[in-house]
Amino acid sequence: MSAMREIALTVNGQPRRGTAEPRTSLVDFLRDALRLTGTHVGCEHGVCGACTVLVDGEPVRGCLLLAVQADGARIETVEGLAADPAQLNPLQAEFVRHHGVQCGFCIGGILMSLTAALRDNPRPDEAEIRDTLAGHLCRCTGYQGMVDAVLALVAPPGGPARPGEGSAR
Repeated sequence: MSAMREIALTVNGQPRRGTAEPRTSLVDFLRDALRLTGTHVGCEHGVCGACTVLVDGEPVRGCLLLAVQADGARIETVEGLAADPAQLNPLQAEFVRHHGVQCGFCIGGILMSLTAALRDNPRPDEAEIRDTLAGHLCRCTGYQGMVDAVLALVAPPGGPARPGEGSAR
């Protein structure tokens, strides 16, 4: 058995501590030690994107990063998107409104990638949204509802989306 290591992180704005074996992935540490189960383990190879969290503001596959490597980092998970768990944030609300969520397994990682992308570019076009989504596998929704949700979120208040945005269903 490997020696346990003490880890200190800031998770969703709160200081958190725990212990993990050196081989424990960040996603397993978040789920098992910290009980933050909104981040899911899918392929365990960094392909599906279900385990995506933000580490110091950047999207990272939680299955590929060891928890000990994240010691001292600022981590954001899907649980931190809304200040009040009973109230969705605007991106989450648009996902619901545009049927961008079905089974929900992949959505935590997708929301985290889109959150980072929207911080970098608050007005993405459809191609940029699809580029962000390309790093995620979803077997339920077909992605169009997700694209529509982001386009609705970034559309000017009271106005239509930019010319060429959106697509026929």
